Amino acid sequence: MAEARAAGSAEAPDVDVAVVGAGPVGLLLAGILGRGGVRVTVLERLTEPTGESRASILHARTMEILDDLGLTERFGPPPNAGPGHFGGIPLDLTAAVPSRFPGQWKAPQTLVETVLSGWAAGLGVEVRRGYTVTGLAETADRVRVTATGPDGVRREFTAAYLVGCDGERSTVRRLGGFAFPGSAATKELLRADITGVEIPDRRFERHPNGVANARRGPDGVTRLMVHEYGRVPAPDGAPPDADEVGRVWKRVTGEDIGGARAVWVNAFHNACGQAARYRRGRVFLAGDAAHAQLPVGGQALNLGLQDAASLGEKLTARIAGRADDGVLDSYHAERHPAGARVLGYIEAQAHLLFGGPEMDALRAVFAELLTLAPVRTHLATTIGGLDGPRPLVPPAAGPAVAAGPAEEPTATGPFTRTHRRTTMGKLTGRTALVTGSSRGIGRATAIRLAREGALVAVHCSRDIPGADDTVATIEKEGGRSFAVAAELGVSGDVHALFLELERGLKERTGTATLDILVNNAGVMGGVAPEDVTPEQFDHLFAVNAKAPFFLLQRALRNLPDGGRVINISSGLTRFANPQEVAYAMTKGAIDQLTLHYAKYLGPRNITVNSVGPGITDNGAPVFDNPEAVAEMARYSVFERVGETKDVADVVAFLASDDARWITGSYLDASGGTLLR
Repeated sequence: MAEARAAGSAEAPDVDVAVVGAGPVGLLLAGILGRGGVRVTVLERLTEPTGESRASILHARTMEILDDLGLTERFGPPPNAGPGHFGGIPLDLTAAVPSRFPGQWKAPQTLVETVLSGWAAGLGVEVRRGYTVTGLAETADRVRVTATGPDGVRREFTAAYLVGCDGERSTVRRLGGFAFPGSAATKELLRADITGVEIPDRRFERHPNGVANARRGPDGVTRLMVHEYGRVPAPDGAPPDADEVGRVWKRVTGEDIGGARAVWVNAFHNACGQAARYRRGRVFLAGDAAHAQLPVGGQALNLGLQDAASLGEKLTARIAGRADDGVLDSYHAERHPAGARVLGYIEAQAHLLFGGPEMDALRAVFAELLTLAPVRTHLATTIGGLDGPRPLVPPAAGPAVAAGPAEEPTATGPFTRTHRRTTMGKLTGRTALVTGSSRGIGRATAIRLAREGALVAVHCSRDIPGADDTVATIEKEGGRSFAVAAELGVSGDVHALFLELERGLKERTGTATLDILVNNAGVMGGVAPEDVTPEQFDHLFAVNAKAPFFLLQRALRNLPDGGRVINISSGLTRFANPQEVAYAMTKGAIDQLTLHYAKYLGPRNITVNSVGPGITDNGAPVFDNPEAVAEMARYSVFERVGETKDVADVVAFLASDDARWITGSYLDASGGTLLR
């Protein structure tokens, strides 16, 4: 806890982090901090949970976060909530989504809070209820928070950091001086949970006077939402009562629900806003304190929980002394663009969903677009939270790296939006490791996978400048990547590689999931058979055969069902070149690794395949010799030497869903060399 106990004060702060707000966002953040050994206290205005389930849907990314924290079993698990929608137009949220939890999952907010509260308490998190924050002051090494307790007595708490998770009317945001540009509400929607009447389920049913939605839960409670065209929030912000909901429902649907008993009633609106900064010194915002939006499709709650997961990991790393202050700045750099993107999508959905007859033509166009598979996948991936913008996160261990700006904000409309080049392809939302990708085929493969949307870990054994150059090339094209350095063929190589890999993945995605493993790293022999020494032989097998075997073995913890493994073999397993007999033997071992693991992992729908390049220009000096190149070109039926991108394209195909029916295969990528 080096940061929390920094010099500058005679005594350490009361806690490392104070969290204001014990809703789902605050509880998840507090639990993550407690899990990391951080001293944390939560201050909550309410003396008891509200019992209201304002939100009830969890999306794919959130479910992955909860699962990685070991929490999904505590939910029972939550049932699949059925098909989703975009602006009220049906949308299959499982459409080719790269997640082990595709779709949407029913989990009432009351259940989420109960699970997270129990989990956080078990980690030593203290939740103080009935405390209303009235003031805060920041000093060089702490934040002083003044709050009035349930007994009416004012108390002062000190913390190294303060996080406001206290909703769209955030006191922390106001007291902390955060700018919150946005737009006012122009539409009001009424929402209620009712019992005692039978009404048909309907899904955003459009009527001449408005839009109605109703769904009966397994507990017999029906949740309804209704918007009457032209209705705006009351000037004084007063909430409606059950009678008003009944009157509006009847005017829109013609149904009388006057005999219903209201479990709870509230109203929400389409006002939107976003904090200009998510961090000011030692004070942070997360969830609805950082962004206000129409709660359509559950995106607001999920966005907030993903804020908490990101900030929790970063604060833990900083307080533990594993990173410098740049890791905290990276929270805004990562989550502000994500929030702006979600708010933009919600704004579009609000127009489609609650616009009057003037929106019918646009809705018809969207409905037509949603018949296209790429559109469905793109929207499902975005709503599921699987398309996050490139995070700018310094390493959590070792020398801290400052996070530089990668995006240029420009003011458009009610709040700042960010223009960035994005990559949308067949691998969007997936993660990949390409060993030996600082040069040659590995470099081309890493770039190709990133162009398809994957977050790529670029591995090198020693060529750190080369790996950094590969990363820079990917990022220049708008892709996402980070470098991992670990020498292969030595003791502890796999452990060292995965230590760095998992750290990098968690910093950027919140999980250590690895969807694609490309075993590419290798060394050549180039020694006549009679001159191969035992030491050379052992080194070849250590790098080319042993390392891939144990990398794959270790990756089984990270590979989700449906993952991909591609092993780079060689055409030398199919034709003879005595100068490379030992090398060819190692690649023969790779083909056996492919064959046997393909059968072993088949039940999990993980494909394992080999790619066999032929003579490929990897930048070696020999390829600068025109005569040598002409001689080598004769081996291919195309009468040219291969380019690294020729092989990379084959690897990208095997990594995609297009190759889902191919496993245990050797794909000849030698340009027809084997036909000669």
